[in-house]
Amino acid sequence: MKLTAITLDCSDPEALAAFYRQATGLEVHPKSNSDFAGISGDDGLLIGFQRVDDHRAPCWPDRAVPQQLHLDFAVDDLDEAEALLLELGATKPEYQPGGGRWRVLNDPAGHPFCLTKRPV
Repeated sequence: MKLTAITLDCSDPEALAAFYRQATGLEVHPKSNSDFAGISGDDGLLIGFQRVDDHRAPCWPDRAVPQQLHLDFAVDDLDEAEALLLELGATKPEYQPGGGRWRVLNDPAGHPFCLTKRPV
């Protein structure tokens, strides 16, 4: 098996694709629309965003609406990446379990994701 796509539920696929495009530099899929949008890179992996009516954002770390999954992104500088992502619309939950080894942020639709230090 080869992983070809990861899809997140959300209320506004095009807006979430734009956030992740700005965050990662990946290209928006040409067939993206208001019901399903995606971004992809040269490796062929697609990160998709599908419209779900009445989408309920995860409430991490509260389990009332569990996170269900999260993405990890390797970065060169945690502080720099965090600042950029906050400018793009991410939020930072108060609870940070990584002890400085990683950062947890929420995308504009509420999905948690982690920033990790890129291995040298």
